[in-house]
Order: sequence, then structure tokens, then C-alpha cells
Amino acid sequence: MEIYDHPTFHMACQQFDLVADHLQIPHDERDRLKYPKRSMTVALPIHRDDGSTQVFPGYRVQHFLTLGPTKGGLRYHPDVRLGEVAALAMWMSWKCALTGLPYGGAKGGITCDPSKMSLTELERLTRRYTQEMIPFIGPQIDVMAPDVGTNEQVMAWMMDTYSVHNGYTVPSIVTGKPVALGGSQGRREATGRGVAYLANRATDTIGLDMSKATAAVQGYGNVGSVAALSLARYGAKVIAVSDVRGGIYNRDGLDLWKLDEHVARTKSVVGFPEAEAISNDELLLLPCDILVPAAMERQITAANAGKIQCRIIAEAANGPTTPEADVILNQRPEIFIIPDVLCNAGGVVVSYFEWVQDLQSFFWGETEVVDKLFRILETAWTQTLTVSRKQKIPMRFAALSLGIKRVQEAKRLRGLFP
Repeated sequence: MEIYDHPTFHMACQQFDLVADHLQIPHDERDRLKYPKRSMTVALPIHRDDGSTQVFPGYRVQHFLTLGPTKGGLRYHPDVRLGEVAALAMWMSWKCALTGLPYGGAKGGITCDPSKMSLTELERLTRRYTQEMIPFIGPQIDVMAPDVGTNEQVMAWMMDTYSVHNGYTVPSIVTGKPVALGGSQGRREATGRGVAYLANRATDTIGLDMSKATAAVQGYGNVGSVAALSLARYGAKVIAVSDVRGGIYNRDGLDLWKLDEHVARTKSVVGFPEAEAISNDELLLLPCDILVPAAMERQITAANAGKIQCRIIAEAANGPTTPEADVILNQRPEIFIIPDVLCNAGGVVVSYFEWVQDLQSFFWGETEVVDKLFRILETAWTQTLTVSRKQKIPMRFAALSLGIKRVQEAKRLRGLFP
């Protein structure tokens, strides 16, 4: 479909087609599995602080509605496009199916630069977007969550806008909101914790001593910073991190507590006095044991895949590795890949917990949340690793095969109406 024309959507489709061939999915079923069920594009006019009016494009894609409401984040970024959002929604479908969650995949986005907007402008934009989406969202229809450029505050505005429209408080309309408004303990840290947990499981699988391992993290945002700290708690030495402005490196290891204080002051890792400056591209090629791409899509490509010097790639971002890079990495058995649909699934798992708690008005402590998270990730990890070894296929193929097959089976069981 031409409306989804975007490199990231082409990449998601290419991954699907390869797995569909492997699973021998009939061709007349493939388009129904691949293309989104519903896509919305909205115009969002808001008053800027200077008195001018500006219109921002907003999107929401609901990929798969067969097993329950759709679930997925909302991102604010200058490069947001419909095709990118559709790809992310597709990956979320496979992720939810892989981890056994009663959701289909969704994703939303607004093409804007939140760093150049005031808090009041962001609130106006968020409330306008929510108002435009009200016919298409709800606790049993589509539940949003934070993503790149959004946070707990954005979710609080969305919840309030939806609740005002309904005339009563509806905390289950979004996840990733503040705990004071019905958010879950451990939600903010969930994705990063899950990345570190699975990286630790991967070290067991390949026989790597975590206490002697080094790690590099591209993208020191919410996910990357929590993943770095969690890896350090497992015993790894974090030697490099980066953000959109650049990166830092210290072969003896970074003091993450001091680094977090520096980031809180300056809003960037750049300029941290106890490290030397490197670029994002250089970080990906550093000699290390665990490489965590936690930034944007398509960072590991055919151009750099052959030069990567790590033992484990833990994909904290969505779609960080292109299919062309996969071909190269699959010929390098010394590198173990934890694919994105498994590696970063911790966020949607704990979002599911938050949704369940909101629906029941019964809340759990953080220890219970983390324990349940690790149990689900362990099950998905074991199933994926077993399929990979049994069928002698890459971990990405194994994870996607499990997710896609479950979606295919659900659609077959429900049939086609009418």
C-alpha cells in the first residue's frame, strides 16, 4: 500500500515476508496479517505561545484487533511519518503475541520537535490529539503509552482529556502514567530492566562471565539509562553511552551515578568530564561484550554490521538492525542477537500489568511487578531459544515466527466476517 511508503515499513514487511516463507503461510493470508486494520491521520492546530497558530500532523495505526484492544506507544519526533508508525504497530503485534498478551499492536505519533516547544504548547498539542482520537480509543479499543519524546506527564494529559470527555475518571485509557494517577510501580524502568535481564540470560547461553563483561549503550534516554544501570547491577562495566548530541567513552568504566547527575544538569551525556567524546557511529563499533542499540530504527546497517566488535547485541530500540545487516550478522556466529520484539518487550508487559490493575482498581507492589515481568520474559526467552536451536534459525526468525504464527492462528479461529 503506497500510503505506508517508508523505509521502516518496507523493512518490517521484508522481515514478515521472510518469516512467512519460512512458515509457509498461504499467500492469500499474508496481506491480512501484514497490513494494518485501521490508520488515522489528523490535523492538529494549536495556539503557540507567541500567539501564532500552527498545524501539526498526527497519526495512529491499529494493526491487529483480533485478540483484544490494540496497544502501543505515542511518539513526538520531527521525523514521524505514517509508514514509520505502521511499521512500529506491526512489530508491536508480533511482540504482544510472542509474550502472550491479549493485545494487538498499535502506534501513534505527532510530527513535532518537543525540545522546541514549551510545556504549555505540548499540553495543548497532546489534548488536541487525544480529542481527535476519542472515537477510536478506549480501554477495550486502543490503549496508548509513552514512547520517544513522550513521558508520564503526556499520559496524564491524555487520561485527563479522555476522562473529561466521558464525565468520569478512566485511568485504564493509557499506561505509563504517574503512579499517583493509577500508574504501575516499575513501569518506567520496565523496558530497560527487561533488556538487562535478557542480556544476562544471553551471557549464560554463550558462556560469558557477566562480572567481566563490558557494555556500550547507544541512546541514553529512559530505556538506555535504566538498561545501563541494570547491566551494571548484574556486574557489567558500562564503558560508553550516547544520546542524540553525541557520545562518551571511558575504557575503565563510567560512573553512572555521576553521569546521571551530569545529565540532569545539562540534559545530555556530552561534556561529561570523566570520559572522552565519541560519535554515535563510533560507539556502535567499539570493542565490547554487550552492545545495546537503544536509540532509533535502522542504526545497524550493511555498512557497519561487518565491523561490529561485540558478543551480544541486545536490541532495546525497535528495528535497530536492517534486514541487510541481519544477513551479515547471521554469518558471524560469534555475535548473539536478542531481537527487538523479545528484548524490549518489558515495557508492554508492565503496561499490561498497569491496565489490569486499573481495570480492577487493585494495585501491586514493585517487587510483585518485577517478579511477574521476569516470569513472562523468561517464558518468551525459553520458547524463542528452543525454536532457534531446534530449527537452526536466527533468534529474530524464531521470535517473529512465534509471534506471527499466533496471530495467524487467532485470525483463522475467528474467521472472516462475513
